[in-house]
Amino acid sequence: MSNALNRKLPPIKRILVVGSGGRENALAWALIRSQGIEMVFVTPGNGGTENHKGCKRLAINENDTKELIRSCSINQIDLVVIGPEAPLAAGLADQLRQEGLIVFGPGANGSLLEASKTWAKALLEEANIPTAKFWSVNTEAEALSIVSKINVPLVVKADGLAAGKGVTVPSTIEETKKAIHEAMNGKFGEAGTQIVLEERLSGPEVSVFALTDGERLVLLPSAQDHKRLLDNDQGPNTGGMGAYSPAPHLNEELLNNIKSSILEPTLKALQNKKINYRGVLYAGLMLTKSGPQVIEFNCRFGDPECQTLMPLMGKEFAQILYACALGRLDQAPKLEINKNCSACVVTAADGYPEAPRKGDEISVDLVDLSPSIQIFHSGTKLNSKNQLLTDGGRVLSIVAQGATFDEAFDNVYKCMGKITYKGINFRQDIGKEVRQTFQSSQRL
Repeated sequence: MSNALNRKLPPIKRILVVGSGGRENALAWALIRSQGIEMVFVTPGNGGTENHKGCKRLAINENDTKELIRSCSINQIDLVVIGPEAPLAAGLADQLRQEGLIVFGPGANGSLLEASKTWAKALLEEANIPTAKFWSVNTEAEALSIVSKINVPLVVKADGLAAGKGVTVPSTIEETKKAIHEAMNGKFGEAGTQIVLEERLSGPEVSVFALTDGERLVLLPSAQDHKRLLDNDQGPNTGGMGAYSPAPHLNEELLNNIKSSILEPTLKALQNKKINYRGVLYAGLMLTKSGPQVIEFNCRFGDPECQTLMPLMGKEFAQILYACALGRLDQAPKLEINKNCSACVVTAADGYPEAPRKGDEISVDLVDLSPSIQIFHSGTKLNSKNQLLTDGGRVLSIVAQGATFDEAFDNVYKCMGKITYKGINFRQDIGKEVRQTFQSSQRL
């Protein structure tokens, strides 16, 4: 065996997580529970960061590269984990690596997988990776011409980053035209100056996550997200109102097929472009009759899928991310996965997603919170009196595990009764596809 394979990973004790949402709150929770980790810093964090013992909030903006670098030096950070897509697309990982820091998260070139739908679709097409037929357009007239020629409703996507809200799935041609007009006239700001039109696919949607060091990858459990604001998948698209894991549609055989036909070819295509991609490969897939097809790629953990996944991670999780960041995944320990079902329901603020109200006091009664239930904070803050207030569209993620999805979701919804704030909004039907009790009650 070569000396390279005999080398052990360096010790890792102190981690910095960049971001302020529920995803970063859940990542910090999972990382501080990992073997050997002494401290996890989160910047800028939120009102729930320090609810996790061993986690500390640093009030540094995620775009303040100079201060982030200084803080890493002061706090002797071994690993930086970048949560959100915007700083990744802006090249934060590149800037930190130039200063000698070890970073989990792709550089700006790899982040184009998410930051430009046009770039990503072209990559998939070049690599013969199954995905929907598409048209990239720069003007409303060009888009309308394509719709008239195809004469069926098309999916309309903002080319750039739109906080998970840049996709419209119309049911009619008129709705397609309206979505095109809105996107090209400022609905998504700069993200919508170029749009992608796609043929509509049909089938169950699933999220598949892999951790990669640029050459190798390890699969995580799959998940199912719920984007619509209201029950029965009504209302506007949001960043995500709930999720569950694993997705029953994906058995081991199908997951291995996705790994070999989609994830590994994508990684190879990135390598062919001289992109050393170290971070999360997150594939949003449609399971069509002809097989899995890529709807989109993301360059980070999903939110709220991350909140659902983190309680399933073993104590090796931090070392796995560290190994990916170092390009040495082959030397990492095997990641143990909790085999339970995990469920997540998001509470939102009044007015979300268009104009969420902020500043309402949150009451969370945690008297009998069990080890199988987690509350991850997203849009929260503490005021000068140490009161917890709403501070964003999605406020809290309530997560629970159980031997069955019924047990997991029962735990979540029981916990919901302990949480109150003015204008609280959450869906009652998250996971309806896998909850037998929900399905039974719907039939009565």
